Amino acid sequence: MEEYTVALAGNPNVGKSTLFNALTGLRQHTGNWPGKTVELAQGVYKSDSFRLRLVDLPGTYSLQADSPEEQVAGEFIRSGEADVTLVVADATCLRRSLHLAVQVRQMTRRMVLCVNLMDEAERREIQIDLRRLSLALDVPVVGTSARSGQGLTALCETLVMAAASPEREDRWHVTYDPAVEKAVAAMAPLSRDAALLRLMEEGDGGQRLRDHVIAAQMGRAEAIADACVRRDNTRADRRDRRLDRVLTSRRTGIPAMLLLLAGVFYLTIWGANYPSALLSRWLMGLQEPLSNLLGGAPRWLRGALVDGMYRTVAWVVSVMLPPMAIFFPLFTLLEDAGLLPRVAFNLDRFFRSAGAHGRQSLTMCMGFGCNACGVTGCRIIDSPRERLVAMLTNAFVPCNGRFPTLIALISLFFSAGATTWSRALSATVVFLLMIVFAVAMTWLASRLLSGTVLRGEASSFSLELPPYRMPRIGQVLVRSLLDRTLFVLGRALTVAAPAGLVIWVLANVHVGGGTLLSHLSGALDPLGRLMGLDGMILLAFLLGFPANEIVLPALLMGYLQSGSLTAYEGLPQLREILTAHGWTGLTALCTMLVCLLHFPCGTTCLTIRRESGSWRWTAVGFLLPTVMGIVLCILVSGAARVLGM
Repeated sequence: MEEYTVALAGNPNVGKSTLFNALTGLRQHTGNWPGKTVELAQGVYKSDSFRLRLVDLPGTYSLQADSPEEQVAGEFIRSGEADVTLVVADATCLRRSLHLAVQVRQMTRRMVLCVNLMDEAERREIQIDLRRLSLALDVPVVGTSARSGQGLTALCETLVMAAASPEREDRWHVTYDPAVEKAVAAMAPLSRDAALLRLMEEGDGGQRLRDHVIAAQMGRAEAIADACVRRDNTRADRRDRRLDRVLTSRRTGIPAMLLLLAGVFYLTIWGANYPSALLSRWLMGLQEPLSNLLGGAPRWLRGALVDGMYRTVAWVVSVMLPPMAIFFPLFTLLEDAGLLPRVAFNLDRFFRSAGAHGRQSLTMCMGFGCNACGVTGCRIIDSPRERLVAMLTNAFVPCNGRFPTLIALISLFFSAGATTWSRALSATVVFLLMIVFAVAMTWLASRLLSGTVLRGEASSFSLELPPYRMPRIGQVLVRSLLDRTLFVLGRALTVAAPAGLVIWVLANVHVGGGTLLSHLSGALDPLGRLMGLDGMILLAFLLGFPANEIVLPALLMGYLQSGSLTAYEGLPQLREILTAHGWTGLTALCTMLVCLLHFPCGTTCLTIRRESGSWRWTAVGFLLPTVMGIVLCILVSGAARVLGM
């Protein structure tokens, strides 16, 4: 049986992952490119007569090596490891996809162009002349609809024919500016492709020639698109323009975005309540059987393993999993429907004014689900400086692990009204104000970094506004659950289990007439009082470093001296406990500020270290929100004392 390696390249959101999954099914695995944080998925397609090993390269708009993804994609194609390169294009926006296709075609003749989403193009009355497109690029072209499986068999057969075809002279090339051609000729004996690559990789001294190369490639792509695509002013186009007038308008874009975000928050919080409670009862119910199973072990060992490690892990799972399982699919559905790029469009000027990147808005939104996922999502930012700014400031927006603490305190101290509905409405308004405040602090921190340790000019980027379309619900559920939810949950548990052991030791080991927990809270009390808090509140946040979900249980454990993480039966009981320990509205406000502005959780810190490759930048990401939170709380509490509040 013949076996061939296929490199799968394409822009984001062209259905490349759908095509890859449709061909490989479950016969796939993921691993990092050597020396990079960029992941490559690999899978196998089998038929009776051949076997294809597909390597899914990172989605990218070009091969200019401005980001790790572009560098990895270009290196793999140039390495010759692939027998044929499959470029996936979007039939509904072929002009955009052809820029990458022209770049790949310049590198190799062993290329097949897959024009995907042909069913959507047909619905939009877009006509594509595949034969003329094949002649223009001098490569095979196949039209497909990966979601329905249409054209996949013909595509695989075409890939085999292209991979097995004999080498012949390739006369296809892009005509460049005379200055570029002269520079290429001066690099002999380098080949034309190698010389062009050298020009693209040069620094500022070669920027003018590089711009000429890019302009020529884009001009060739646009000429091909003009010759091969016919698009009428369809009803779908008119619908998209009407929606864009609302969602991207300076007047209505931001309010529409806030309403959309509020809807996602509401569905996440409301939808997670019941499954979270159910999961908590089931997991906590296993404590007694586990303790009985360890009946022959010393009491301290049972306490450390069951009340410490297991209880902490169970708490993190029950509080963290349901919201993530709701938020990430909702977030991915918005991305798949074409709404998230509009969010980036609305916030582009806002972040660029801070010296940051427009796409930081997307990574910031991902941080609402999980800051670790938001940090990983910063890979979409090309500039290393701006990518680092986005990573170091992602923790300024609250993840869903901080939502329970914020919502509980808002409901207890800042909701007003005569009816349940009015109290819920006022609590929602306060919550949204806190979110807006978090976004403003993200901007401030980005401005601070861009003006000091990460000084530099904001880079320009092409922002794609894809057509609106119905999201692929099945694929979204699988992708968000496996790629984001379970990945982050697994990393959190590796931190939560040992942290549970530490928490149990602090709460149960007595030294000098008190527990280690009480001694530590006493040491932190002076700073806490200065910030309008107390030492136990600060210690609860420190104990919540493994996972923000355990801050309130750790606080109750300290107040009640229970020896293990403690739940509360309802808001009235929680209010009674807090007010008995001297809480006021000022205490609640300062606690909420600390909840918004404090160090990232352990999972996020590990992710920053992994993505940046530096403990120094991880320390900056840890200290920056912490110092800003401490200073802000001192200012707020000091102002309250002066005003006699």
